[in-house]
Amino acid sequence: MDALSDVLRVVRLKGGVFLHAEFTAPWCILSQVAPEDCGALLEGAEHLVLYHYVAEGRLTARIPNRKPIQVEAGEVVLFPHNDAHLLGSHLDRSPVPSRQIVSASPEGGLRVIRHGGGGERTRIVCGFLGCDRLEGNPLAAALPPMLHFDARQGSAAAWMKSSLEFAAHEIATRRAGSETVLAKLSELLFVEALRRYVESLPQEQTGWLAGLRDPFVSRALAFLHQGIAREWTVDELGREVGLSRSALADRFTRLIGEPPMRYLARWRLQVAAHQLRSGDAPLARLAKQIGYESEAAFNRAFKRNFGMPPAAWRKTRSDGRVQPQMAMAQDFPTS
Repeated sequence: MDALSDVLRVVRLKGGVFLHAEFTAPWCILSQVAPEDCGALLEGAEHLVLYHYVAEGRLTARIPNRKPIQVEAGEVVLFPHNDAHLLGSHLDRSPVPSRQIVSASPEGGLRVIRHGGGGERTRIVCGFLGCDRLEGNPLAAALPPMLHFDARQGSAAAWMKSSLEFAAHEIATRRAGSETVLAKLSELLFVEALRRYVESLPQEQTGWLAGLRDPFVSRALAFLHQGIAREWTVDELGREVGLSRSALADRFTRLIGEPPMRYLARWRLQVAAHQLRSGDAPLARLAKQIGYESEAAFNRAFKRNFGMPPAAWRKTRSDGRVQPQMAMAQDFPTS
């Protein structure tokens, strides 16, 4: 299994719920997602991701203390950390909270937004994605607060554009099973957005996602993720990827931000947290599965990282849903 697939497995992506929005200029909304906004399909989600595909027209998007970006028809803007954001034709207008203008479709089924002053039309498809908390996960630090890409460009352009248009069609026609189909589609689109972002990173970029693009570091990550319980040394890992010990250590640390064995130790604890959330395996067995020589050693490492022993931590996660605070308009100072 490659490292990105393994990381996505551990955060347990949960399919999103789409809605269809039609705006007419002038308009401006303040948007952020809470678990209760997403319905039963995302029950239990601890972290939420929101993205918008512009099917027609254009809009401006902005998060606090960042420059606004223009999003044209055929482009996608994605908010990996669920930051509050403004969308609109004119962001100098007083924003309307999106939850105040979401309504159920008159025909039933998925929700819709229709809002604006009657001018130029913009039509967007909104996708929601749920997952476990990202704290400590390599993706948390690697992803920027806002991703913007053109679904019409790149090797997967035809697939992405047709999929997003299919989502818009499913919402419009409200066929039986639409919510389930769109939930799976949102997972695929999110993964493709990550791959697209990796491909777009500048050569001088560092970080976990940049490491996926490096032929030696990406192979090292794959070996560590595939052999999590193996008693690795940097010498052994270097031989597997075709570099000397020092060359791999330098290259890995420069891109990932920490040495290989420290990365492995942190990833073992992420996998442990995933297993504790999703199952009831005995701690001794779990410790062995992720490479600890004893349950006591696992308990000590887990407590250092998470602040409590694994047994106690497992109990606290029986209801781990996050209720994020919704942002207010004053969080967006004028530029």
